[in-house]
Amino acid sequence: MHHVTLAEKNQLYPVGKIVCLGRNYLDHIRELGNKIPDRAVIFCKPSSSLLGNGGTVIIPAYSNDCHHELELALLIGVKGKQIKEEEALNHVAGYGVALDLTLRDLQAELKGKGLPWELAKGFDTSCPLSDFVPAEKVSDPNNLQLTLKVNGEVRQQGNTNMMMRSVEQIVSEISDFYTLEPGDILLTGTPAGVSRMTSGDHLVGAIEQVGTLEVTVA
Repeated sequence: MHHVTLAEKNQLYPVGKIVCLGRNYLDHIRELGNKIPDRAVIFCKPSSSLLGNGGTVIIPAYSNDCHHELELALLIGVKGKQIKEEEALNHVAGYGVALDLTLRDLQAELKGKGLPWELAKGFDTSCPLSDFVPAEKVSDPNNLQLTLKVNGEVRQQGNTNMMMRSVEQIVSEISDFYTLEPGDILLTGTPAGVSRMTSGDHLVGAIEQVGTLEVTVA
């Protein structure tokens, strides 16, 4: 079983579901030429996709186009179903830095055939994740600066105030479809600047008040 750590409290959470929200930043939607969705684009990653801070990403041999996507991660601490927006933050135990790695070539192939594209999102090491900081340490999760550097060069930069759906809306909407339980992790979407990673790349993602995440690519 995989666990994540809520820092400062030295509390371990066994990981349940990893539920991801796609197309939540307009600039990212536009850079990929996607349509603006009229409802949340939700998909899941298995817990076996997790990779700890300082780990090594293994790009599967069947892909030649793996992209990085920097995201704010939410750790659920209180069980809930059909959670109201005004109560949503009470269910969040902490915030972390995540990468949603995507095999863009496989994703395009599967989408072109009208097939689900979880295979392009859920491969081993596709979800690098930092430890979580307690929720009370973050003053406003809807106004946090995000930056991703690859080999020292800024590739992604944005702010969670650019999200189409706020953290409260994300928790509430996902809880309409899934019962959220302690240890579940929600990924909130990525700003523009996604690009292909290659062997030897060193990635550093940072979110203010939350922390940093570093990985290398094998």
